[in-house]
Amino acid sequence: MTMQLKRRTFLGTLVLALVVGVALGAFTATRAELRRPMLAQAPASPLPLLPVQMPQGGTFAGVADAIKPAVININTFSRGTGLQGRTPFEEFFGEEFFRRFFGEVPERIPQRSLGSGVIVDPTGIALTNAHVVEKATEIEVVTLDGGKHKAKVIGVDKKTDLAVLKLDDGKGTFKYARLGDSDRSQVGDWVLAVGSPFGLQATVTAGIISAKARQLDQGPFDDFLQTDAAINPGNSGGPLVNMQGEVIGINTAIVAGGSGIGFAIPSNMARKIYTELRDKGRVTRGWLGVSIQPLTPELARSFGAKDPKGVLINEVVPDSPAAKAGLKPGDILIEFEGRPMEGPGDLQRAVGLTSPDRTAKVKVWRDQGEKTVEVRVGQAPDERQAQQQRPGGPGGRSRSMLGLEVRPVTPEIARQLNLRSADGVVVVRVEDGSAAAEAGVQRGDVIKQLNSQTVRTMVDFERLTRDMKEGDPLTVLLQRGPMSLYVAFRVGRG
Repeated sequence: MTMQLKRRTFLGTLVLALVVGVALGAFTATRAELRRPMLAQAPASPLPLLPVQMPQGGTFAGVADAIKPAVININTFSRGTGLQGRTPFEEFFGEEFFRRFFGEVPERIPQRSLGSGVIVDPTGIALTNAHVVEKATEIEVVTLDGGKHKAKVIGVDKKTDLAVLKLDDGKGTFKYARLGDSDRSQVGDWVLAVGSPFGLQATVTAGIISAKARQLDQGPFDDFLQTDAAINPGNSGGPLVNMQGEVIGINTAIVAGGSGIGFAIPSNMARKIYTELRDKGRVTRGWLGVSIQPLTPELARSFGAKDPKGVLINEVVPDSPAAKAGLKPGDILIEFEGRPMEGPGDLQRAVGLTSPDRTAKVKVWRDQGEKTVEVRVGQAPDERQAQQQRPGGPGGRSRSMLGLEVRPVTPEIARQLNLRSADGVVVVRVEDGSAAAEAGVQRGDVIKQLNSQTVRTMVDFERLTRDMKEGDPLTVLLQRGPMSLYVAFRVGRG
């Protein structure tokens, strides 16, 4: 009985094992069959995942620790306003916060602002934005260790929004950051932005380079790096740093209402401006002496050009570097020193950042063919001299005491603005706080008359504004879309 029971138990166990084995085999086969089509769809040599390479300790923290001692908090003060009527909220956030979110700062708030900067020389020389220190009568700098230092402005360049400061300390050397090569940065590279947003010192944010060579219509030398590293009011003037701990940009602008859209001045531009301001206290810029305009597809076809990329020269100043080199109206400037020129801004930056007296190779399209011309770049005249010498100023533009920047009404602009004729000059920029801005002049307005005198060309505009003095009354007839309107104000008073 016992032997029979054992035999049955053994047979039952064997049968159970066979059943389980078959089931497992079928399940395994099913899994293999399920895997087969998936594996068949995969590439034979899949792309490897690239590890993120981060030097200096291998982390963002290592780069942040290295750069923070060189980053400074900048407090500026201006005379002529008192502290009465200022709330603790306003005291903490400062002028830049209110200008960013509420427009112009009320007069009852004293002229005080917060910004950032970065020390780039052991003697205490620092870079920041021109708009951070522009109206300051007193500058106080706070370093990472809490030390407070007086600073003075060595030089300011409003066209690039850069300023150079010297910390007045006399106690030895400062920790400083290296300026890197912004041309080597690529879209997608990791970067850190460091500064004092809303007065919160030594704040570090991370992101990537989102784009390069951004033009924001802030001036003729726009060439910004765009980043999604968070930049907020108070970050202005602080560094944008690569993963080698090098400064590749100076943070300068944000998009109102945007998220993750900030802009920095490239370090290569900053290096040139900084060197000249440090050594000479001013910036010298190159000058060709031409009036230019964008090359439209229609204009390109009319000149027989193969490609609608380039800059059309519409006038050449007599005895200018361009005239001496043989450049002519109707030439399409394609390259400057080997760099493609796709629009007026490219040429303005390339020439302006070229040292005077340097010989540059310029490629132009003329008479159905390409021609290379050598031009000895001149030194840009000052603004008053430029208005007398250049037709329409840089790039066909003119700036006057009115606080306006204007340019000729080309046929293309006339079509875009639905104008009946090309008479007048179009306003391309209005300076904040200027008399023209206060009177209501807007970008896109076409100036038809000045003090009842007709304005048909840039020559008329220059002639009628050349001898104006501060305080002179001015009545301007504007065309804005389909309507005409008059505005009146006094020259040079905002």
